[in-house]
Formats: sequence, structure tokens, C-alpha cells
Amino acid sequence: MAPKTLRGTVRALIAPALALALAATVGPASAPAHAAVWNSCDQWGNTTLDGYILYNNIWGSGAGSQCVWANSGTNWGVWADHPNTGGIKSYPNSKKVINKPISSLSSLASTYRVTVPSAGAYNTSYDIWDTDHDYEIMLWVNHHGAVGPLGTAQGTVSLGGHTWNVYKGSNGANEVFSFLRTSDSTSGTVNILPVLKWIKDTKGWMGDETIGDVQFGYEITSSAGGLDFRTDSLTVSGG
Repeated sequence: MAPKTLRGTVRALIAPALALALAATVGPASAPAHAAVWNSCDQWGNTTLDGYILYNNIWGSGAGSQCVWANSGTNWGVWADHPNTGGIKSYPNSKKVINKPISSLSSLASTYRVTVPSAGAYNTSYDIWDTDHDYEIMLWVNHHGAVGPLGTAQGTVSLGGHTWNVYKGSNGANEVFSFLRTSDSTSGTVNILPVLKWIKDTKGWMGDETIGDVQFGYEITSSAGGLDFRTDSLTVSGG
């Protein structure tokens, strides 16, 4: 058995090393457990990677904690712990800037592959804006829990490789056109341009708007206890 003074010395040396090891393993309770080239728990944390702009974007009232991480602009995820209350808390996303009128686009398409939780309330969606922010086009590829689109139902249409339930409304600042996939999907390809042309030409709901950007992310209403949302791969291409 070691003398008392030696045991105390050993404990004094081991304790800080053990504490550091635990901290490195566990990390802050609110931080995502991912090694990444970029991460942020800031409300408006953002960066640009590989031509995509990543944005933590905690914008709703009553939000909890949320951290975003990224290995690239097309491989990223978010850990979110938002309370089980109504109202959208955040829309963490990856954005590709387009800046072209609809009539000048020869193509605009995207592929996605995600891993989403089986709890909480959220949708996985594209959010497409014109440069003046007069129009917002949302394409929901999956959703879970007590969430729903803005506006009134406009019927069902098959466009861009998917069948959608369409809703039209306004949030007071801009018109919102929501397309909800009739069955949930965690991977696929969306041909976005036919959707834009259908809104513009077939329905006449907007003119030849300049499409500013295409965002892809998670509109989160609740994720109590902390849930992971992961974008395993994403591409947005065209012009």
C-alpha cells in the first residue's frame, strides 16, 4: 500500500487528467456529438462551404438550444432541443444562390438524402425565394408531428418527379406556396424548375420572378430532449 502522502499526490495528478478526459468525451450537454470542419450553437451562426451557405437560424419564439455542424456544404446536420410547444422555432439550412429569372433558367434540380428522427414535430423542406422576397415556395419532402402548411388546399399535382398536395396562402409579408409530398421520403431527386413554371405559367400566381436562392433544411417546431437531423448528402444544380 502506498504511503498516505503518495496516495494524495497520485489522486491530485489523476483527478485533473480524468476530468479533462471526461470533458473531451462528453462535451457540453447542448453541443452536437460530431467532429466537423465547422459548427456553431449561435442563434444566427453561419458560414460558407463549397459554394453553399450554412445557417443555424433559430428565429421563432420560445426556442431552446440548437447547434449546427458541417463536414461540407452538402453534408451537415443539426442537434436541436426545442420545447414541446406550438410555433416554428428554427429553420437550420444550407443555401445555394441562384439569382436568375425563371425564364432564364434552363434547369434547376436537387438531390437529397437525410436521416430524421421518429419523434418531435418538424418538416424537411426546400425553401425557395425570389430576390424581392415577395414569394416563398416550400417543397416538403417529409414531415412528422403536429405541423401543417400555411393557406388553403389547392388540389394535388404531379411535378418534378413527385406528387404534391398544394397549399396557397400569405404570412402577411409575402405569398407562400407549399407543396407537400403525398408520401414521406428521405432521399430522392426534385426537378424544381417545372414547379416554378407551373406556379408562373399554369396558375399565374406570380410573374417572371428572379429566383434568389434555394434553401434546404429542417423547419423545427419541437424536439424536446434533443434530436438529431442529418443531411447525409445534398446537391443543388442548374442555371
